[in-house]
This record gives sequence, structure tokens and C-alpha cells, in this order.
Amino acid sequence: MDTGVSDLQGLTAALLRFRDERDWARFHSLRNLIVSLNLEAAELLELTQWQADHEIEAIPADPQRCEALADECADVLLYLLLVAERAGIDLAAAAYAKIGKNAAKYPAEQVRGSRTKYTELKLDQR
Repeated sequence: MDTGVSDLQGLTAALLRFRDERDWARFHSLRNLIVSLNLEAAELLELTQWQADHEIEAIPADPQRCEALADECADVLLYLLLVAERAGIDLAAAAYAKIGKNAAKYPAEQVRGSRTKYTELKLDQR
């Protein structure tokens, strides 16, 4: 279904309605939003604290842990949307632009299977 509005735009609009119904915009300075985004990201990280990789990979199979993961991912996304809205950033456009920048830094034919950072790569300058 094409509504003419991106999913991110619709989600942002719903989030702003939620925020405005509670008169919370007054607390949403760019600084406070960035701090809150990082706090939520830390809560996402906390879900994996002291666990081995195989335990973390098993999270999707455990409904309770998967719901906790989904909740923390949603919190991160919602704060990111608020940061982008406050800063006037079109998040979808910025993400597509960043993919393009990364494609230039990491040409697939030259970095496939490598985890080397772009600053350490010796790329063909064809």
C-alpha cells in the first residue's frame, strides 16, 4: 500500500502526536534526545552483558527475551527519529547517502569477506 508517506515519516508523525499529547516537547532539546538515544542503546547492549555469542544468537528463539530485544530496538529507533526530526534531518535520505559513501569506501569487489577498516585498505585506484 503506497500512502505517499514513507514508513519513517508516518512513524515520526505518530511519535510526535504521542509526545505532544503529553506535552513532552519541552524536554526534547537536541542534547537531551542524543543523551536519551545513547542511554537506550546502552539498555540494548545490556541485554547481551556477560553472555556468550551462542546465548545472544538464541535470543530470537526465546519469546520473552526476543520481546525485550524488540522493545529496546524500538526505543533506540524512536529516539533516533526524534533526534532526526529535531535536527531537520531526513533520516531515510541520510541513510541512503551514507550507504553510498560506504560503497565508495568499501568497493565490494575489493573488500568482500574482509573486516579491515577503510582507512587501512589498499584499494585499487583504477
